Amino acid sequence: MDFYDFSEERFLQQVWNSVSIARSVPYSLFTFGTSDLAYYLVLPPEEDAAPVKVRRGEIKITRPVIIQPGDQSPEFQDFFESEEDSQLVQFLMARTAAFSNLKLANTALREELISDEVEEVVDKLNRRLDQEDEDRVAILVAPERLAGVALIRYAMERIVSSAPENLTELREKGFLP
Repeated sequence: MDFYDFSEERFLQQVWNSVSIARSVPYSLFTFGTSDLAYYLVLPPEEDAAPVKVRRGEIKITRPVIIQPGDQSPEFQDFFESEEDSQLVQFLMARTAAFSNLKLANTALREELISDEVEEVVDKLNRRLDQEDEDRVAILVAPERLAGVALIRYAMERIVSSAPENLTELREKGFLP
């Protein structure tokens, strides 16, 4: 992580802008229980002439069945390859968002090596998903060292965008005034 400028604001912006969501999904997460977020993670090569890596995987976001006090930190399982990566996300989360009582688990299903450019890979994946009429699989792009950050960013954005519908459901079921 020595390539980062650790002045806080610039650091957060640099990390956040290093990952992108090339294709999102339009569905809300379940208010209670488990939601699955399928994805393709496109990892640009770190060396010239190296192939692009594409990881297929799934994030499971488990929301509490019983609402608990908000002081319990979220749990992340299988997102990071090193303790340093985990510390990076904890640093980001402490300064950007508070999601308590959540359990997030990542499962990487397979990885392919593709000799095309990143943009070509993203275009091919988009076309394949469109042809299959698949609208529940996201496409993410990130440097390999920020793969866990890309997955957390995607999960966080899905959680935030689902909040209005989740709050409405909680009100309709009598959990909120």
